[in-house]
Amino acid sequence: MGTPLREWDINIYRGVLTGYNDAFIIDSAKREEILLNCETEEERLRTTELIRPILRGRDIKRYSYDWAGLWLINTHNGVKGRLSPIDINDYPSVKQYLDLHWEKIKKREDKGITPYNLRNCAYMDDFNKPKITWGNLNLNATFALVPEGFIINAPSPFIATTNHTLALLHILNSKISDYYIRKLGVTRNGGYFEYKPMFVEQLPVPKIGLEVLEKYPLNPSNEQQTEIEQIIYKLYNLSEKEIELLND
Repeated sequence: MGTPLREWDINIYRGVLTGYNDAFIIDSAKREEILLNCETEEERLRTTELIRPILRGRDIKRYSYDWAGLWLINTHNGVKGRLSPIDINDYPSVKQYLDLHWEKIKKREDKGITPYNLRNCAYMDDFNKPKITWGNLNLNATFALVPEGFIINAPSPFIATTNHTLALLHILNSKISDYYIRKLGVTRNGGYFEYKPMFVEQLPVPKIGLEVLEKYPLNPSNEQQTEIEQIIYKLYNLSEKEIELLND
């Protein structure tokens, strides 16, 4: 029952590829060092806006995330007609740091107009929105809503917010959703499953009755999660035998 997500007015995107994470993903200490090396207040402010918090798949949990204090040097390649590429010369302190990795970053395939720039990403603006994201490889469904500003590291995918973001989050974390999606692919050793967009986008989601799910919080309690599951069973018109199968 429902309409497959691929037919909704949403897009499932892949997180950012840097081509060389050791240079472009830094910890908080390195970020602070780069900011301290800025020569003017204007440069420091520009650089602060450039370096964005980033989440990896391992940081994303069911309904939550544990940020590891990592940052992306977001020297993006711009978006045609909307956003100009980052000019590294406007960020001397960042350039000085990246030059330490020059031999590696100049050889990588995932780069933009210069070795300092990240590869093209037409949906860069969507990282500025709240988004549903999940770890690409997991034992079970681990979908979380991440606030605006956070960037997601590939291969983790994400969905930019929709009119029914909270309801969709609850459905994606439900037993029936996980059962359905896992039937589309192959489970790996150890029970791990790759939650590829090509599987997630096939999930049928009812477009009627979602409002009742939206009264539940972003991070529901165990009792509330039980209530959510019961509501979702009704949305999909599951029989008692089908519910028993899901809980087996």
